[in-house]
Amino acid sequence: MPASRRSRHTRHSRLRRIVAWTAASIGAILILAIGAFLVWAGIGRMDADPAAVAALDADPAISVVHEDGAWVMAPAEGADGTGLVFLPGAKVDAIAYAPTFRDLAAAGTTVVIPDLPLRFAILETRDLDDFAAYAPEVDRWAIGGHSLGGVRACQEVSRIPDAALILLASYCAADLSDGGAEVLSISGTNDGLSTPADIDAASNLLPPTAEMVVIDGANHAAFGWYGVQPGDGEATVSREQVAREVSARSRELIAGA
Repeated sequence: MPASRRSRHTRHSRLRRIVAWTAASIGAILILAIGAFLVWAGIGRMDADPAAVAALDADPAISVVHEDGAWVMAPAEGADGTGLVFLPGAKVDAIAYAPTFRDLAAAGTTVVIPDLPLRFAILETRDLDDFAAYAPEVDRWAIGGHSLGGVRACQEVSRIPDAALILLASYCAADLSDGGAEVLSISGTNDGLSTPADIDAASNLLPPTAEMVVIDGANHAAFGWYGVQPGDGEATVSREQVAREVSARSRELIAGA
């Protein structure tokens, strides 16, 4: 083989080895990253308070059923065609938010709380149309979320701007300031995760008409029934009080009541 051909062959072989080594290295890094994420996602998962969930089953004013990837909470009677899709916060069991919206459901609004992939809203690929299929009788929808769930809800509203938006201890990454969405943001003074400063700093991404409600004494975990959360502040108001406020304010937005 001529020297020039041997040289080209050597360069090509070296290039193939470099490409193969690079691809293998990237693949290994991705596998390690995915594995680390799965391990982290499984640590510190926050389950619902069993007593709070049991109380829902005993409440004659509402029905709570689990249907193929979502909890559906509906009024036992008097459903008025309004609905709320609510996306849980990171690592939190979906049913932990049902007690928060018990009064809302009893007043006539159907509440759909999806089970999220690995309990992370950012991994959820279903959209509002998919969620609406759980309650086809509803003709006026709002979408909302707690913490990271609220961030994902903002993304959905940016796609469907006529849907109302409810944020609990959350704020948007998407800019909705020029849209016409009705927005309700409820936060707590003692939140150590979505702090009052965080909520205020992101408020410019919401429409000027957004209603900003701050519950004195509420912390991050006060908006769900799943216990304490690392890094959070201490609540000085009960979950029952927070739930009543959330349901009442949400009802005003969704039904105009």
